[in-house]
Amino acid sequence: MADAPAIRIEQAAVGYGERRIWEGLDLTVPAGEFLAVLGPNGAGKTTLLKVVLGLERPSAGTVEIEGRAPRRGSKRIGYIPQQRAFDRDLPVRGRDLVRFGLDGHRPGVPLARRESRRRVDEVIRAVGATAFAGAPVGRLSGGEQQRLRIAQALLGDPAILLCDEPLLSLDAAHQRVITALIDQRRRQAGTTVVFVTHDINPVLPYVDRVLYLVGGRFAVGSPAEILTAERLSALYGTAVDVLRAGGRVVVVSPDDDELGGTGDGHHPPAVSPPATWEGG
Repeated sequence: MADAPAIRIEQAAVGYGERRIWEGLDLTVPAGEFLAVLGPNGAGKTTLLKVVLGLERPSAGTVEIEGRAPRRGSKRIGYIPQQRAFDRDLPVRGRDLVRFGLDGHRPGVPLARRESRRRVDEVIRAVGATAFAGAPVGRLSGGEQQRLRIAQALLGDPAILLCDEPLLSLDAAHQRVITALIDQRRRQAGTTVVFVTHDINPVLPYVDRVLYLVGGRFAVGSPAEILTAERLSALYGTAVDVLRAGGRVVVVSPDDDELGGTGDGHHPPAVSPPATWEGG
């Protein structure tokens, strides 16, 4: 549906047994938006991505992707997983890893060899990975591997790009490169980006809105609206401070060390006064 938002979630809930991960979630993500998803471990950030991917059904509410129900294996959605190291002796080249995103996950007749090679070469070139695409993936650096994962996710020309903490284990320089690549794709193709992260600082220049999940509750709005001491204190149900330190901003609680979303390493930015509360 041309006029439908990329993602629409209304009064949705997800849980396991009697435990609710989150409930009453209302979220509309327009096409081309960069949405950062923050919160402590166990808050349901990855679960949200699974719902959008059609891998998990909400126990209540409705979810629509471009006006339709989520569907497993949709080529309209690309997925970049968390950074995980490959075995150094894995006999898979970078190019092979990228190609898996074209026909390695679904049955049927693969694309003609020439067309397949052209598309793989094109996306590898787009992420600046041509120089090392022929090397075994296990011998590449974390940043090089993650470029190839981005290429794999973009191979189907997705309208929505889901990123599940793709910056983990990367140094600051590689974090900047990866986030810039993702935003470049968004600007050039109008791709919607949903970016789960523990640390908003690397993506802050690109973020339009933040979805913050904590203990089944949520708040959504611009970084300036959500990432304040007042707003996060209300969300966590305890006193929270937002402090500047060494050019970064750290979230801390008087009763704990750096929260980073209760110990998960997220450092939100300094921002202005809180806005109206949203969420359950």
